[in-house]
Amino acid sequence: MVVAGCSESSSTDTDVEKTDTPAQTEPTGEKASDPGTSVAEGPTDGGTLTISSFSDIVSANPLFIQDTSSGDAAYFMFANLYDLDRQGNVTAEPWSLASEKPEISADGKTYTIKLKTTAKWSDGQPVTADDVVFTFNAIRDPKAASPGISQFDKVDTIEKVDDHTVRITLKQVYAPFQYVIASAIVPAHVLKDVKPEELLKHPYGTDPAKTVTNGPWKWTEWKQKQNLTFEADPNYWGPKPHIQKVIFKIYADQNTEVQALIKGDVDLTQAIPVTQVEAVKQKSDINVVLEPGPLYEYVGFNFNADNFKDKFIPFATPKSRQAIAYALNRQGMVDNVLKGTGKLMNAPFLPGSWADPGDAVVNYGYDAEQAKKLLAEDGWVAGKDGILEKDGHRFAFELQYNAGNSRREQVAAVMQQNLKDVGIEMTPKAVDFSAWVEQNLTPGKYEAVLLSWSLNNPDPDGESIFSSKYFPPNGQNSGWYKNEKLDQLWVDGYSTVDQNARKQIYAEVGKEISTDLPYVFMYQYGLPEGLGPKINYAEEDAPEPTLPYGYFFHINNWWVDSK
Repeated sequence: MVVAGCSESSSTDTDVEKTDTPAQTEPTGEKASDPGTSVAEGPTDGGTLTISSFSDIVSANPLFIQDTSSGDAAYFMFANLYDLDRQGNVTAEPWSLASEKPEISADGKTYTIKLKTTAKWSDGQPVTADDVVFTFNAIRDPKAASPGISQFDKVDTIEKVDDHTVRITLKQVYAPFQYVIASAIVPAHVLKDVKPEELLKHPYGTDPAKTVTNGPWKWTEWKQKQNLTFEADPNYWGPKPHIQKVIFKIYADQNTEVQALIKGDVDLTQAIPVTQVEAVKQKSDINVVLEPGPLYEYVGFNFNADNFKDKFIPFATPKSRQAIAYALNRQGMVDNVLKGTGKLMNAPFLPGSWADPGDAVVNYGYDAEQAKKLLAEDGWVAGKDGILEKDGHRFAFELQYNAGNSRREQVAAVMQQNLKDVGIEMTPKAVDFSAWVEQNLTPGKYEAVLLSWSLNNPDPDGESIFSSKYFPPNGQNSGWYKNEKLDQLWVDGYSTVDQNARKQIYAEVGKEISTDLPYVFMYQYGLPEGLGPKINYAEEDAPEPTLPYGYFFHINNWWVDSK
């Protein structure tokens, strides 16, 4: 999973099954069938693709990526072992490092990976089994503090069979593992002598000159808070990309991004605020793609008393968190802020997915009176100014979100008023995203957050963000949440490959998590992607908003008009 903040999308993020809802692309015709464009003439090489963002990267080192801006940048620099097809299935594409799908043993515990013999790093060194072994061993080493450790602690052994074959044996069945290995790797010959505890601070991933890559484009420049530049690697081993240069331009906020798209200063914007979609559609040459994607928004509570004054956590009890859930007019937010483009959620499973627990979960409709009732039962009494008090403490907390995100800014304002109506004082605080990830989210230093998970594989396992095994810095449970029943249910859920059995387990997860509420689950939503007139692709290479990084789906095959 990836935290969704920058383009509103992981850090890291957990569980999603592709929905059955057909994509809604506006205007309806794919560019491949539009008359008068250069599409009919076929791909042309050269030109520059300019992409907007309102968050800078943190690090492009695949060992440590847990935010969407960094993940977006790495997408252009690194080849994955495996990729996902349009239906979300693991596959070996011409640009994947693996030569074929993984071989999985009959007992589901052994995975054999065979690499292409032609793959090379940007410094000319071959990509080998040593790189795969090094990468996965680094991720599962607690000293390295990689956010991916939760996906590799089920691994027993990682063996190099030969220069282009790796065998991984698991301690137990781990159903999502085929998606885990659909990932990027790092060069062993560059990093093998770095101590695990020093990998995070190593310039690999932050200094373009020291970041050896194996993808279609090389990283050539990073002007912090301004732009990142990638140039097509002339020695790239796979199918040559048509686009010569890719530039990520970083803007102050989403509104500025949209203006840049309308003016033609950028060619692709991943997250048009829904309030501006109609204005963008007025430009007939801009293609807008909108569909609920593999991401959901949530209010995350922190349960580490060290983050609170006098070590008093105002929402420490389930009743207090349930009251907050009832107090929030989530449907009103979907209707008025998201303009109806979201779907309410009460558990970390996307609506319509095979793991969606449906009626098994507790549904929190907007009910201020029920919220007040629960708060009174929990011992809260109104003070002189109307704010609730208990044991000499006010029911007050800070809610952090990332600066520049217009949707979260509006949602936070609605939340502030909703909670004030029931006697809770919530103070919104906008924080620069890249600094927020490093200083607050990764170490788990906040009171509450308004954030999203961008789910980077189609499996519903959510252990890495809800299990007490994965507190900071060795996991994504940044809110320090502990529930022993849920800890075991997550293990039960991935210890079988029988989907019906897993579905029953996730119904139990849904019931428990929607009662205990480590999060108030808000809604699944989509990111309106805007593509300018320079961008061309064949129909089979069109963006796929239901997939992680689907806004760049098959971008190796895209091309741009250079005139």
